[in-house]
Formats: sequence, C-alpha cells, structure tokens
Amino acid sequence: MADSTITIKGDRHVLTQCQTCSVWHTVPQIIYESLRRLGGYYYCPSGHQWGWRTGTEKAENEAVRRERDRLKQDAARLEDELADARAKIATAEKKYLQARRRAVAGVCPCCNRSFENVQRHMKTKHPNVVPLAQKAAP
Repeated sequence: MADSTITIKGDRHVLTQCQTCSVWHTVPQIIYESLRRLGGYYYCPSGHQWGWRTGTEKAENEAVRRERDRLKQDAARLEDELADARAKIATAEKKYLQARRRAVAGVCPCCNRSFENVQRHMKTKHPNVVPLAQKAAP
C-alpha cells in the first residue's frame, strides 16, 4: 500500500506500515521527505530500520562487495596452489621412496642393472653421480 499523509496537531505526517512487522506508524513528513531526498533511515516502533541509502553508502557497499569478491578469488587461487603443491610433494615422495627401495634392492639408478655391491659399482662405474646423503648436507 502506498504511504499517505495525515495531519496530527497541525503537523503533516506520513502514515506507513513496517514491511517487517506490519505495524502502522507515522513519520513527520519533513523528516520523511528529507531522508528520502538525502538518504537516511528511520525506525518503526518495533525497532526495524527503514529508509534510503545515501550515495556514499552505495559506493561503500560496492567497494566492500568488490573487495569480498577479490578475496574469494584469492582464496580459491590459493587453495588451487596448495592442492598443486601437495600433489607435487606426494609425487616427489613417491619417486624418492621408489628410488630408495630400488637402491636397497641393489638396482643401479643410472642403468637399471642389478648388482650385489651397488656402492662399489657406483664408485667405479658412475663416479660423477653424487649420493643423496652428500647432496643434502650443506
């Protein structure tokens, strides 16, 4: 229903109904029109806020919305990067364990041949390959 005006003790008031609780109430017309023109809020007797946003509030809300969207995109990108990093770690751990099992079994990591004494083989046949233990130390 459209708001209507009434006169109370010589003052014009806007008769309106709260859209939340349906309570009928009045707002002085001068205040109602000022809030409508410049932006601002009034409250129904039950305390519900109604009114019009100001231009600055619209701009602030838009800026907050853009910031929220940007942060959501950043969070999604970081989650994707984290998933990729975890996949790379899992792959590297799998390759490391596979190489370690093969070395323990006596398989040369360079030529895939099996030897009873891999350490002696690595020193004599592949002297340019540095063992993993020596690479890790600074």
